[in-house]
Amino acid sequence: MPVVETFNLTKNFGKITAVDKLSISINEGEIFGLLGPNGAGKTTIIKMLATLLEPTSGGAKVNGFDILTQPDKVRESIGILFQEPSSDELLTGYENIKLYAMMYGIPKVEISKRIAEALELVELTDRKNDLVKHYSGGMRRRLEIARSLIHKPKVLFLDEPTLGLDPRGRERMWDYIGRLVRELKMTVLLTTHYMEEADALANCIGIIDRGKIVVLGSPRALKKALGGDVVTIRATRPLPTEELRKLDCVKDVKQEGADTKITIEDVGENLQQLLKVAGKIESVEVRNTTLNDVFLRWTGRTMEENEGESSWFDKIVQESVEKS
Repeated sequence: MPVVETFNLTKNFGKITAVDKLSISINEGEIFGLLGPNGAGKTTIIKMLATLLEPTSGGAKVNGFDILTQPDKVRESIGILFQEPSSDELLTGYENIKLYAMMYGIPKVEISKRIAEALELVELTDRKNDLVKHYSGGMRRRLEIARSLIHKPKVLFLDEPTLGLDPRGRERMWDYIGRLVRELKMTVLLTTHYMEEADALANCIGIIDRGKIVVLGSPRALKKALGGDVVTIRATRPLPTEELRKLDCVKDVKQEGADTKITIEDVGENLQQLLKVAGKIESVEVRNTTLNDVFLRWTGRTMEENEGESSWFDKIVQESVEKS
């Protein structure tokens, strides 16, 4: 059953279309990964779904509530973690969460229990009385997730949740997000610049470019659609290419100098069969199809090429401001 639905959701800023007729459906207990270049419209989508920004046209429902006519019910149903840290450095971790609990009107008799549960989930119980200014970046992100869970939301919006974290901190955050879905049956909308993060977490991925969803599907299906993984074989004698092409798992065979490049489906399952037909070889190299390859196919550039660039959206906005 869909917990988040959008219906031609559109947001214009003057003549600029930041989100263009977005229609997606996210089921209960699903992690939906929203990928796109800087300025593609990801954060704008989250702000509209969280009722922080009114759409120009179209609409959406979150947990069955309309974002335009039932904004209070929507806000009661969601937790949200934005890119920028928002915890108060002069308060302790416990005090930060308690402040949110009071804002959401949680009964006093329940506050302590809920805070304890949230802190335990993100493994910050032993640091709850420390000032947040003494927390590491990863601890702050975990605290903000705990804070966003205090009112037991049905849907969690995570906007670049591991931004700025080191690899170890990023993997720990993946574990926490996975636990939210498993233990709390929560639905998650995740935006990220990390392809491996989306691959590890998301059940379904939508790649958005210039406000439009350009492709939608599971990580496995999106990678498979590109044709498969590439196995590069070097041998002392010519390989039996015609025999290789007869294998059901082989999609393409190309000769490049001394190397034979073979595109194959499900390399983990079929590599042994391929090598058996290939016979005696000198070396073999496997390159798995990645989500970065998918991103490149649908946007014309890798995610790394977008990092550090001003977004097309920011540039156009700036030009509009200068002309006004």
